[in-house]
Amino acid sequence: MGVFKREDYKLKFDFNYMMDEFIEGEGILEKELKAVDFKSAFEKVKNARGKGMQCWSELPYAKTSDIDNIIDYAKDIRRNFKYFVVLGIGGSALGPIALQQAIKHLHYNELNPKRRNGPKIYIEDNIDPERMSALLDMIVPEETLFNVITKSGNTSETMSQFLIIFKILREKLGDGACRNIIATTDANKGNLLKIAREENIKTLVIPDGVGGRFSELSPVGLLPAAVAGINIKMLLSGARYIDKLCSSSNIYKNPALMAAVQQYIAIGKGKNVSVMMPYADSLKYISDWYCQLWGESLGKAVDLNGKTVNAGQTPIKALGVTDQHSQIQLYTEGPFDKVITFIAVEKFRTEVKIENITSLKDLDFLNSSLNKLIDIERRATEYALKKAKRMNRTIILPEVNEFTVGELLMFFMLETAYCGALLNIDTFNQPGVEEGKNATYALMGRVGYEEKRKELEVNLIKNPKYII
Repeated sequence: MGVFKREDYKLKFDFNYMMDEFIEGEGILEKELKAVDFKSAFEKVKNARGKGMQCWSELPYAKTSDIDNIIDYAKDIRRNFKYFVVLGIGGSALGPIALQQAIKHLHYNELNPKRRNGPKIYIEDNIDPERMSALLDMIVPEETLFNVITKSGNTSETMSQFLIIFKILREKLGDGACRNIIATTDANKGNLLKIAREENIKTLVIPDGVGGRFSELSPVGLLPAAVAGINIKMLLSGARYIDKLCSSSNIYKNPALMAAVQQYIAIGKGKNVSVMMPYADSLKYISDWYCQLWGESLGKAVDLNGKTVNAGQTPIKALGVTDQHSQIQLYTEGPFDKVITFIAVEKFRTEVKIENITSLKDLDFLNSSLNKLIDIERRATEYALKKAKRMNRTIILPEVNEFTVGELLMFFMLETAYCGALLNIDTFNQPGVEEGKNATYALMGRVGYEEKRKELEVNLIKNPKYII
């Protein structure tokens, strides 16, 4: 890569096809941008940095010694274990999955061990019993380091996974079982922390004020990444770089603020769906991570004044070019209710040539490369949507590496914070999720949830007439 210049890897935000100049009658006017009180939203986010549930904004600036400790521990794991398994759900898994897919070989686990040069990595983000059984078919528990991740230390899904694995390790390793576990959790509370202290299990701390969906740049994401051989210092450097670029209240100098303002205006115009569509398989799971970030942060019943607003924009994941053949028909001719975000990659990490060696001259137009074809298909889809007067925007990465992915993650987190401020909601709580968690505790018979169980017993009665 030669001498690394940050400017050469700057993320770019192209919003031409959001503007009325290009999609007349359906786009955003300059006067509409100016009418939004975006400076107040910017100041609100800026003034809350490092406080309350906005401590995630300081994660890129972690102490060098803390990052070095994670890297050193990851090296130890790479030397001593053949398998590394993340047990988690939500942000505890979606972020690590996205980063692993983005940076490492797309068939990482299937590589020859010498080429992989590290443990096989599995990230278990669900409690489907067949999934757990399938995992156990693929690993040797005694040769596996299990990273149990839950901020609360009480998450039913993660703690269930942990209990299953802990029992297996106890049976195989006895008192040595705890050497195969690390707990990433809160510093002061939660059942996982209690167990870790009782059993002398190594822990990593998720800082206060860092919710799961904003935790990828904390030990939640950094340890699994480092175990995979990902350069986490470069990842954080990219996040710092875009954070500095987004330090202005001028929307033409702050790409995340401009993106948020446009989404806010779009929501007001009835664009209730946000489609995330990267044109790179490496970025496929960035869409999954984004869906939680955007949906859980902005989907709120009431605003900060207690007014019922039912705010939010439904996130949808897609993949270019795959979903040109499944979803684009709807996006170009269906309801005018979407903003489509493309992620473009200027330079892929490899080039694959296409050569027509058949007798069919009609295929000669394909004499080029997959690199050129995927980019042209993205541009063609942009144009098709523009022609149909559908809002779409493009985030451009010079290439996919740790630095640019760090930029991308931080960009989306900042955009989310700004948009939440514009909507005047609590961007960082999740009352809808908590209701489901409490109902689960009650139905599973957890002590202290007896009244909730009574409530559910009455309200879960269904009419058999409507089951056919």
